[in-house]
Amino acid sequence: MNDRTLSKRLSYLLRHAPHEAGLTLAPGGWVPLAPLLACLGVTRADVQRVVATNDKARFSLRGDQIRANQGHSVPVDLELQPLPPPGVLYHGTHPGALAAIRQQGLTPRGRHHVHLSADPETAARVGARRGQPVVLTVRAGAMHGAGHFFYRSENGVWLADAVPPEFLVQSSAYTGLP
Repeated sequence: MNDRTLSKRLSYLLRHAPHEAGLTLAPGGWVPLAPLLACLGVTRADVQRVVATNDKARFSLRGDQIRANQGHSVPVDLELQPLPPPGVLYHGTHPGALAAIRQQGLTPRGRHHVHLSADPETAARVGARRGQPVVLTVRAGAMHGAGHFFYRSENGVWLADAVPPEFLVQSSAYTGLP
């Protein structure tokens, strides 16, 4: 199995379907590595390489355990502690989602949290997965001041339960992509 396929399989099993590999997510989202290796038919070295080279740092290894850092759709306590966010954060989306976002704000849509980026370039790359990206600025400092909680995953992705529309500023379509 090539590294891209292995990364996708790890994401799927660790974030959405651990039961398909006979796994139960422990607190923090950790699972033993050995049964995952057996299920996937890969070696520890294969997984270590994918974890080390994944451009989004989606996974963490700790001893004989592995986890996805965020993005879960199954119940899990990632044991993240609330942190004060920077004044602004960013969220990448596509034009087709803007009408719903204007009405409802950003919602996790089947995941545990809304994912936010510390810079507009990263948000644009996320938004570009579904066409022309639109980058939204989240007034995170004001939101935090209003009593909302923020968390930061191990790979630097900022997480919020939701972002109400009054804390969003829409830019035009993002043109800063290379």
